[in-house]
Amino acid sequence: MTDLATRPTPGATALRRAAPALLGYAAVRALGLLTLALWSAARDKSAYTLLTARWDALWYTRVAELGYGYEVRLPNGDVHSNLAFFPLLPWLERLLARATPLSYADAGFVVSLVASLAAAWGIFAVADHVHGRRAGVCAVLLWAVLPVGIVQSMAYSESLFTALAAWSLYAVLTGRWVTAGVLAALAGLTRPVGLAVVAALWAAAIAAHLRDRHTPHATARRALGMALAPLGAAAYVLWVGHHTGKGPLGYLDVQAGWRNGFDGGQAFARFVADKFTSFPSALAGVGLIIGVGLVVWLYVVCVRQGQPLPLLVYAGVVTVLALCASSYFGSKPRLLLPAFPLLLPLALALARLRRSRSAAVLGVIAVAAALYGAFWLNGSGPP
Repeated sequence: MTDLATRPTPGATALRRAAPALLGYAAVRALGLLTLALWSAARDKSAYTLLTARWDALWYTRVAELGYGYEVRLPNGDVHSNLAFFPLLPWLERLLARATPLSYADAGFVVSLVASLAAAWGIFAVADHVHGRRAGVCAVLLWAVLPVGIVQSMAYSESLFTALAAWSLYAVLTGRWVTAGVLAALAGLTRPVGLAVVAALWAAAIAAHLRDRHTPHATARRALGMALAPLGAAAYVLWVGHHTGKGPLGYLDVQAGWRNGFDGGQAFARFVADKFTSFPSALAGVGLIIGVGLVVWLYVVCVRQGQPLPLLVYAGVVTVLALCASSYFGSKPRLLLPAFPLLLPLALALARLRRSRSAAVLGVIAVAAALYGAFWLNGSGPP
């Protein structure tokens, strides 16, 4: 008889199942970081500074160190307030910095690395549940080799948000409604797009209720999950409104100071159209149209392949919010980073290839992504 103490726990079994995906993910990220280090050294720049103390990463560390209230007034009158940045990442940075000798920037880097592995595991869990283990491995590797995948290793909130979103979606798919609600609430404390996780949970819960309305215990758990899900985002938005004295819509005023908002994609359409005023920039315009077309096509394929409702709702909301924001057009690929369900059709196609062929495809893309990430961060970088 097998000793119960020697039996693997469910968590250990799940980790072993996900190990190939996590090891592959770590290898891709290591390649990206090594390429960035070499490229930056050749340009006499610090790769670590690019990852931890530039752009949004600097805003997050300031929140962690000094709290909210810092703002920059630009010559044109715009006000950039750190209230635009949701609090979970800086809270974790502060907690880790105070518990260890790490600086706030170091803590942000560590949180991002750990969160990116958690995100990779969550993506694997979702894809494995829907399409099987091989597709799960391919989905994780595709997420790792995205052209803007280097952001997953930066002290940004994308990795943390994707980890919380992926595991919340997995909890929904497996009927763990309260867990899903708690994770959705934490996602809502991480980025404004936490709305996508809430919408996915609510849609799935309503659909489940219509199928199974005569099970009181299940109905109660679903209702509790639905109630918990929006609390994180709602709490922060209401706090910002109180802090600014502008009421429940105060956060929108903060975003307006950054020239950011939701206009249904009109500003982005004008941005693309302006690219066709000269020949060199017209090529960029064509590239943007192809990129948007690819995203829309992938979503259509997701629908046709019958992806579970919560994945379709989540990916749809993330995509709409990313493409229809009125500012920071260069950030749109980064804003789409959490929309991992869009990768599942490609992962399924790769999983059907011979292992050597899919490995070769992913290897080539990984090298190209590493080079692009190094070039990008040493240039304009993510705004």
